[in-house]
Amino acid sequence: MEPITAPYYPTTPPATGSYRRPEARKRFSLAGQPTMMRNAMNRSSFVLFFVTGCATAVPASTPSASTGAANADRPAPGSPPPAARAADVESIDAIIAAIYGIISGPSQKPRDWTRFRSLFVPDARLMPTGTGATGGRLRSLTVEEYISNFDRFLAKDPDGFFESEVARKVDRFDRIAHVFSTYEARKAPDREPFARGINSIQLFHDDQRWWVVTIYWAAERPEAEIPPRYR
Repeated sequence: MEPITAPYYPTTPPATGSYRRPEARKRFSLAGQPTMMRNAMNRSSFVLFFVTGCATAVPASTPSASTGAANADRPAPGSPPPAARAADVESIDAIIAAIYGIISGPSQKPRDWTRFRSLFVPDARLMPTGTGATGGRLRSLTVEEYISNFDRFLAKDPDGFFESEVARKVDRFDRIAHVFSTYEARKAPDREPFARGINSIQLFHDDQRWWVVTIYWAAERPEAEIPPRYR
């Protein structure tokens, strides 16, 4: 869930079912990446959530294709989420597939932000983490803040942003579920990933559908590679 444009909060991180995509994939290694890429990934642990943390401010005169739609469809403060597609929220598989599908695409492809909003409970949060000079960093975004940051990222990026799930671990009790969803981020589907990480997704079922409560993520870095159990 990478894209981010504002500072993180300084923070000190606290000291059952499994899924893995069946097709073989090439192992992504930070060690083999150029120094510039490794440094950039250290600064920006935010891919689904990568875009919201690494992008810089973009002039208002250069909006992305989806910015106009996002602004036009922006709900009034305090309004309930829009109605979701039943197929998006009928299962854990479905809601996670919807998240990745909505945020992925070429820069000029309008994102369906109304559909994105429909997945989240009111007051949901999207929280990228990173590493700074003084230690760990955390930023807490509303859904609308995430959308605004994502559009600013796309406005300055000529290629696009494609994030896909490559492994998953699910823990569930009653109406709550926690998903560790390992991701790879690319500029195009046929390119090598420029980042990998884990999206920690908290879900709630209200006896009718699944809702996203929070998405909390961290990008892989040389000193913190993804453990084998999450690959």
